[in-house]
Amino acid sequence: MPTTPTAPADAAPTPVDLRAVIFDVDGTLADTELNGHLPAFNQAFAEAGLGWHWSAPEYLRLLAIAGGKERMIHYARTQHPDVAARADFAEFITHLHQEKTRHYAARAAAGATPLRPGIRRLLDEIADAGLTAAIATTTTLANVHALLRAQLGAGGEKRFAVIGAGDSVARKKPAPDIYQWVLAELGLSSEACLAIEDSAIGVAAARAAGLPVVVTAHAGSIGEDFSGARTVLDGLGDPAPSEGARALAGTPPADHAVTLADLRRWHAESVR
Repeated sequence: MPTTPTAPADAAPTPVDLRAVIFDVDGTLADTELNGHLPAFNQAFAEAGLGWHWSAPEYLRLLAIAGGKERMIHYARTQHPDVAARADFAEFITHLHQEKTRHYAARAAAGATPLRPGIRRLLDEIADAGLTAAIATTTTLANVHALLRAQLGAGGEKRFAVIGAGDSVARKKPAPDIYQWVLAELGLSSEACLAIEDSAIGVAAARAAGLPVVVTAHAGSIGEDFSGARTVLDGLGDPAPSEGARALAGTPPADHAVTLADLRRWHAESVR
């Protein structure tokens, strides 16, 4: 009776095909930090009569603390302990964050937070190839929806099969929780996915969840420690030579702009 041949015990595992690309939002999908979040925070601070005002360099340093509420809590405890000592501190921060989110949504709706070059094109390539796009971010779901609807039109959020945002998990990046949550919702293994991030804490979160990572750094994150990333770029670029993507570390894209073919190559190099 014929038997089914079996692979030797030491045979190399079959490579896993790329099935989903998981994007961070702030700084990755769009230039939101200095154009959207920072002025929204400062507007909320002013309306609350706090006398706080974050400069751009200060805010970029504070981005080491993931999550808007967590960032304000850290700032109050280290710089304004009198505010942190308020009996209603937790409720005060929650309200302050709600006001900040309202101001951010208004700015996003007005077009103040444009998508980074190449994002729209790459999302089209992913969809045309039958792959899945998803989001793993620490910002609130309301912020994500405001950005996507402003930049991708009504229903823009439907271009992503899963959106892991805000308080979907208890621990923010660099903990892997948000990526683990998104993977569970997608029903995929980490080896079948690729993360695109812009910051060291984002890379740490994705790598801790077992995902290969491509970094699209920007002025606020260049110089961070991107250890563990497959490649580090200054953006995705677009076909025009003046908007090309430049590799800062690792393997460059095959041409001016990052394409789905590049993502598949980097993914394959990571999981083989």
